[in-house]
Amino acid sequence: MQAVYVITGGTRGIGAAVARRLAGVPGRGLILGYRGNVERAEALVAQLHRADSPVRAVACDVGDPAGVGELFAAADALGPLAGLVNSAGVLERQCAFEEITAERWARVLAVNVVGLALCCREAVIRMRGSDRPDRAIVNISSKAAQLGAPGEYVDYAASKAAVDTLTRGLALEVARYGIRVTSIRPGIIDTEIHASGGEPGRAHRLGPDQPLGRAGTAEDVAGAVAWLLSPDAAYVTGTTIDVAGGR
Repeated sequence: MQAVYVITGGTRGIGAAVARRLAGVPGRGLILGYRGNVERAEALVAQLHRADSPVRAVACDVGDPAGVGELFAAADALGPLAGLVNSAGVLERQCAFEEITAERWARVLAVNVVGLALCCREAVIRMRGSDRPDRAIVNISSKAAQLGAPGEYVDYAASKAAVDTLTRGLALEVARYGIRVTSIRPGIIDTEIHASGGEPGRAHRLGPDQPLGRAGTAEDVAGAVAWLLSPDAAYVTGTTIDVAGGR
């Protein structure tokens, strides 16, 4: 029976790299959640879709509970859920803490924490009654959760710290069902998310200062995600892995 993987934020950055890593396996279907760029979503689906490993893109703002429901309804139509990768996230422009408005806090937390939690909830509902041995959830956090992102986006950092705590608590709660839950803290990764923060070249500026001497790539993170979803990580749950070049 076909195994289905849902990837939120699945058509750009880390999410798209994860999709490319997981696609093409016979009997594995992908549902890619995306927001906004229809052309990019359609292009990625055209690149990855195969008759025996279907890929579908679903417009979804995870900050909208109705959108989350539609995303998982699309997964249900494809087959039983085996995995969820929560890669969707928002990052606002760099600013001092006192400039962060209540509206901005609400936007960031609605997507990065509440939306992620709702996706986890939908996944657990579907996975709990399954006897599949490969059920896993991987949440994309950030090294900012530990570093705090002072003077840039403390709200984003705080939201990712919440993701780490949610990952630990949920993992311990659902372990008895055989569901594994982990998260990854990427460091300075060269994706377009930095443009959302107002500094498109941030990864190039900071990359040489990292212990490994470079910024990471989306593919660096995708490799870790693929491992956490695989049978090789069958005894790994409730933990967060840094993919941060030693940062």
